[in-house]
Amino acid sequence: MIDFKPSINFWHDFKSNQTAGMWLFLGSRRSLQIVRPSILQLIFWGVLGGSANSLFSWLSAGEGGEFNPQGLISYALWPFIALIVGIFLSQRINNPRLMLVPALLWLVLDTHIALLQSLIQYLGYIDVLPYMFYDYLPTIFMILFVWQSLAVVWVFSRELKWPWWERALIVAATLFTLVVWQMSVKSQPIWKVEESPPTFAEDAFYAQSRLLNKSLESIQYGEFAQSHWYFLGVAGAGYQDVFKSEVERIKEQFDTRFGTFGRSIALINNPETRTQMPIASRTSMEMALRRIGQQMNKESDVLFLYMTSHGLPNQFEMENDPIDLNDVDPKWLKDTLDKSGIRWRVIVISACYSGSFVPALQDDNTLIITASAADRASFGCSNEADYTYFGRAFFDQAMREQNSIGAAFEQTKETVAQWEKAQGFEASEPQWSIGKNMEFMLPQLEQRLFPAALKSDNKVETPQLTVETQ
Repeated sequence: MIDFKPSINFWHDFKSNQTAGMWLFLGSRRSLQIVRPSILQLIFWGVLGGSANSLFSWLSAGEGGEFNPQGLISYALWPFIALIVGIFLSQRINNPRLMLVPALLWLVLDTHIALLQSLIQYLGYIDVLPYMFYDYLPTIFMILFVWQSLAVVWVFSRELKWPWWERALIVAATLFTLVVWQMSVKSQPIWKVEESPPTFAEDAFYAQSRLLNKSLESIQYGEFAQSHWYFLGVAGAGYQDVFKSEVERIKEQFDTRFGTFGRSIALINNPETRTQMPIASRTSMEMALRRIGQQMNKESDVLFLYMTSHGLPNQFEMENDPIDLNDVDPKWLKDTLDKSGIRWRVIVISACYSGSFVPALQDDNTLIITASAADRASFGCSNEADYTYFGRAFFDQAMREQNSIGAAFEQTKETVAQWEKAQGFEASEPQWSIGKNMEFMLPQLEQRLFPAALKSDNKVETPQLTVETQ
């Protein structure tokens, strides 16, 4: 026989029920000794539970979420089921006060779990949550959701001394109900983002040919009397603004600081720039590289190719829905560069697993820098960021502070490693690979990037060749 303590006052009962919820989370029968059921407590915890879950859903949906009444109704289903179970149990053991206990304990535990989930969601939103947690969060949230219902069943089955077969049957029925409910209402959160299919506006469609041709025609000839740098920036994934922002900022930096104005092109995938900038695709990259190859002095001019996006091993993502774009792979990029006739190349790729591009792109006249090793991810991709981790460390910091690309790369490796360690990320291990001819030629080419007046008297050694392949 379960003997529930009488109610004292609202706040005393509130604290007792809160403590009971914590014991319930541990699967302890002590929760039944502490809980103080009442209609007022049930209503109050119901409001708290609904509010906590609404907060979590709102944080998950972001700015584009809209209130969905159906989601709140779906949430109310579980305490309603618990209330029915309580009515059944109270009649079975002839204890009227038991009627409210299952629903009350479930709401108390659910409220605290929802608040914990909201805190975790907020930490992820402000980008202070260690990256390694993101892969496990959906599983953790699901386990917590399942346990808060199973805990009620577990505690009551032990306290009422149900036979093992009855416990097993009820647990199985609870799990089945949870799965069915989750599958049926997962598309009905309390705050919902209405997804609309991607579109490509008519004006953008017809503007693209003009924008690309204008960019290609603006590329100036190289002068035979001196070396020039040509810049091509490629922002591959259109669904995150950081790649657009990064290419725009780096192109401006090269045009104003490194003298590539009139010799630079940016190819960007982003819905906001479709009527302003040519999109990034294998076709536009091929045309841009061919044009640069035609305009430059092949013996003394150098290409700086910067590519930033998401990636997989041997794959650089190109995305601009609803257009079906082909991703860039190392062989295609190597063949396209060779066909362009560009001799001197500095290729910088910022993407996960970008080190996998190194073996195919290597030759005597090329410097290759990647944001990560062939088997490592790189970090810092978010709509709120102006740069990725690598982009900020290399371009926004090191290339402004150092007097050679080699020194800038060494500083970048240290900076990125510090940031990743602070966030608990696995080290991305940026890569450097330089051909023997480029190693000899690079100091001469760098005189255009870093004027002699800014150079240190000390000789800067280029990093040792480091190549990782899969």
